[in-house]
Amino acid sequence: MKKIVKKNIVVPIILSAIFISTTAFKNDFFEIAKQIEIFTTLYKEINMNYVDETNPADLMDTAIKSMLDDLDPYTRFMNEQDVEAARINNTGDYTGIGARVKTQKDKLIIIEPYKDYPADKAGLKAGDEIIKVGDIMVSDYKEDSGNLLKGASGSTVNVTFKRNNNTKTATIERAEVEIKAVPHYSMVDTKTGYVVLSKFNRKASAETSYAIRDLKAQGAERLILDLRGNPGGLLNEAVNIVNLFVPKGQLVVTTKSKVKKYNKQYFTSREPLDTDIPLVVLIDESSASASEIVSGTLQDLDRAVIVGARSFGKGLVQRPKQLTYGTQVKITISRYYTPSGRCIQSLDYWNRNENGEAVRVKQENYNEFKTKNGRKVFDGGGIFPDVTINKVKNTTITKAILNSDLIFDFATDYYYKNPSLDIDNFKLTDTDFKDFKIFLENNNFTFTTDTEKALYKAYETSIKENLNNDIKADYDALISGLRNSKKQAIDAHKDFILKSLTEEIVKRYAYREGLYEYYKANDAHIKKSTQILGNTMTYMDYLR
Repeated sequence: MKKIVKKNIVVPIILSAIFISTTAFKNDFFEIAKQIEIFTTLYKEINMNYVDETNPADLMDTAIKSMLDDLDPYTRFMNEQDVEAARINNTGDYTGIGARVKTQKDKLIIIEPYKDYPADKAGLKAGDEIIKVGDIMVSDYKEDSGNLLKGASGSTVNVTFKRNNNTKTATIERAEVEIKAVPHYSMVDTKTGYVVLSKFNRKASAETSYAIRDLKAQGAERLILDLRGNPGGLLNEAVNIVNLFVPKGQLVVTTKSKVKKYNKQYFTSREPLDTDIPLVVLIDESSASASEIVSGTLQDLDRAVIVGARSFGKGLVQRPKQLTYGTQVKITISRYYTPSGRCIQSLDYWNRNENGEAVRVKQENYNEFKTKNGRKVFDGGGIFPDVTINKVKNTTITKAILNSDLIFDFATDYYYKNPSLDIDNFKLTDTDFKDFKIFLENNNFTFTTDTEKALYKAYETSIKENLNNDIKADYDALISGLRNSKKQAIDAHKDFILKSLTEEIVKRYAYREGLYEYYKANDAHIKKSTQILGNTMTYMDYLR
């Protein structure tokens, strides 16, 4: 009896001690263990007892992605293929055919062959549809068919592709491919250098430094750094790029997190390349992350004039964490802040609206900060340029046109209908714009506005309530009006459409390198930047 009493006394004491120590350390760990156990048993029961056959891998993939969708778009599970793609993006090196390829359901589309790389040497062009790789039909391949083009350097791959309704074949000899962070640099005029930085991989600062040194040797006394379309990349490379223009020991970016070890300040650590050369940085709606660190920091330090359009607004930092079987999870670990103290994150993923959508900070809630010289700058999402040019609102119509691939397809048709073209004097006309609108109609281009969705939902409700006879005529009239408005919306975005078409068409004839040469002669951003840099007083006025 004594033993029993002792046991009954001792066990509660031990459990209490465990409970006290655990809760004192962190309550979350018990909750995590509990939820994992619940999920494990549920997952097992579903796979064992569900009425139809289940695919355990697909179920788990859906479960993981659905869980992460509730966080933000950047916290992502990465399978082995994703990990390899991230490695290529960060290093800029891989072995393959040397072309951007888009995977579709039953074919591979060559988006852009890189000049003088294997695909280009084999005669492949943008718009070619690869339907067969070796003996494997792309339509029958269940995995990512883009992997069929990969292989060891020096090995060959035979491809069958369609071009202009004709079937052709080619043999491609794979090679080492280097994707440059700086795909182009040159002189705009006798005193102005132009550097395009397209990504922040491990070579970004070294390639940018080399380009600037070369341009200075050619006589450059002022610089344009083009970050348009640059989605970002490695944070330390952003710090190193800033370091080219500002002294050693300068604060560039601060990261803040709930995890103390991720609360860091990043300072320049090297001697600068040139702290005095006049500098303009170009940004647009697709300049994100590391691009915003560079442009925002140089703006805060009054070291450069920022020209273009408000940047994307990604103020979140991710870090990959190794998982099992070669997989990773890329986790948002912190927010970053420019030297003035502003965070440029545009969307709030943690306080969503009633539809579960991330919300943008309202302009009246922007916070004001000051640059080194006392100029006003604001948070609220993205870097606001000092000089705004060709601001294009990211609307339903612009998104739909870009996502439809019809600009790409029109450029393909245009290229084969016009085998020779004077790129230096190339300019699309009103007739070309009309042709594109006809092309949209012929390819059944459609898009649905939020207004249409709301009206249809209301109409569906009226049917359930037996009211549709009373409102059908009004509903039809509203939908008809919306269709006319959508046609007018295409006309309203004429400049955006023509610019996008022009860029795609120029690349067909002169590769991406030729596009940058075309920019120097025709691009409004570069013309304005050259004008600003050409007048010392004008340049300094923007920074005061």
